[in-house]
Amino acid sequence: MGWFIFIAIFVLMFIWGIAIRNNIVRYFNATKRAWAEVANFEVQKAKILGNLEQVLTKYTEFEKSTLEKVTELRQQILHLNLNHTDVSQLQHIEKLSQDLIKNLNVVVENYPELKADQIYLKMMGEIQEQNENVGAAITIFNRNVEAFNNTIQVFPNNLINTLTLSKKAIRPFSDPILLKNFDYRPNF
Repeated sequence: MGWFIFIAIFVLMFIWGIAIRNNIVRYFNATKRAWAEVANFEVQKAKILGNLEQVLTKYTEFEKSTLEKVTELRQQILHLNLNHTDVSQLQHIEKLSQDLIKNLNVVVENYPELKADQIYLKMMGEIQEQNENVGAAITIFNRNVEAFNNTIQVFPNNLINTLTLSKKAIRPFSDPILLKNFDYRPNF
């Protein structure tokens, strides 16, 4: 009878140890998954930034060439001699004006809703949304880190962890720039 109780206690402790080990693995995997979400949102933000860079480059080139044409046309008009009729200069101005209008029409045909500032604002909104997603994912990650760290550090879980997995505590994310500008420090 004594051996039976001893074996039963041993089996229960063994099952309990397996349950603790499995719990540690679950929390560790949840932390890894949460970190993958943080990385995923950062990758999405990087894609949007790449697209923004391309759009801004495209519009910068367009706006630069358009601005140069507008500036050249304006300079030619300002240098038009009002006291002396110079048809060739007026023809040149008209040609510049027609070229500018033609260029604008081609661009408007290619970009029917040409509003560089709207596209820019839309992409900035998308970046802001991704920043919010990253912030939410970091919060979830830090909660999972806390749960995992608590699981491996409390007794008797720490013994099971040391004997079977040897998982180390994970450092939660913190923003050093934000902390530098934040005066409150808890007295841990």
